Amino acid sequence: MPQTIAFTKGHGTGNDFVLLPDPDGELELTDDQVAVLCDRRFGIGADGILRVVRSAAIDEGRDAVTAGAEWFMDYRNADGSKAEMCGNGIRVFARYLADGGWATIDETPLLIGTRAGVKSVTRSELGFEADLGTWRVDPAEVLVRARGLGVPRPGLGIDVGNPHIVVAISNADELEALDLTVRPQLQPDPPRGANIEFVVPSDPLVREGVGSIRMRVFERGVGETLSCGTGVAAAALAVRHWAGQAAPDRWTVEVPGGTLGVRMQRVRGDLHVLLSGPASLVYSGEVALA
Repeated sequence: MPQTIAFTKGHGTGNDFVLLPDPDGELELTDDQVAVLCDRRFGIGADGILRVVRSAAIDEGRDAVTAGAEWFMDYRNADGSKAEMCGNGIRVFARYLADGGWATIDETPLLIGTRAGVKSVTRSELGFEADLGTWRVDPAEVLVRARGLGVPRPGLGIDVGNPHIVVAISNADELEALDLTVRPQLQPDPPRGANIEFVVPSDPLVREGVGSIRMRVFERGVGETLSCGTGVAAAALAVRHWAGQAAPDRWTVEVPGGTLGVRMQRVRGDLHVLLSGPASLVYSGEVALA
């Protein structure tokens, strides 16, 4: 008999996930099972799986236990591959824990273990805000080829716990003309792959001290998605990097699925990037594993 498991469908600005409660770490999913669950014709349909597991019940959660994070976000891309982090997913994960009474988030930040380290989530005006930690700019130039782009463009590497390549686009028409049904080609191709963001600045770029950009993204292991939380943060950081020292520390980023907020602030002496936005739980049910 096929195993039947409970699930909840959720999303953050259209970046959607299947959440699987597995507090004691008893569920072992193959890549194929993840892919079927995420399939939009033969499964539930999602950009990825969020397994809700206690940090103590998963080998990758040992450091999270030490840091005081009871829960670990075991994130898998739609093709079954493991990913380090997901900015939209962690907000949905926090919403699931809070709404289900698994954890509290109102009095103190909620600590969540990920493969990119322990992240803290709080409530915010936009819904929830996740501290993604520090970031790293890769000075090595990557050449990006994409269908509909015309000529190859240079991309900037930004690592916010997972790898990104950000490409500047000159105008909105060029952004809309991109065909992201085909994976853009990177030269050189990063060994772990990368999410690829295409951004266009608003006009004006900065209004009342807040920067504004638009973005589309191709996520590794998934394809084009309506939103990518860590990609939104990487895009804002890249434009801030290009703009120079006068660039603001607060940004709004428009993606096909909505609008997200990004800000930079000092945390114990280090400059962190924080991502804020909505998190929605759509429905719950049961599904038989293939």
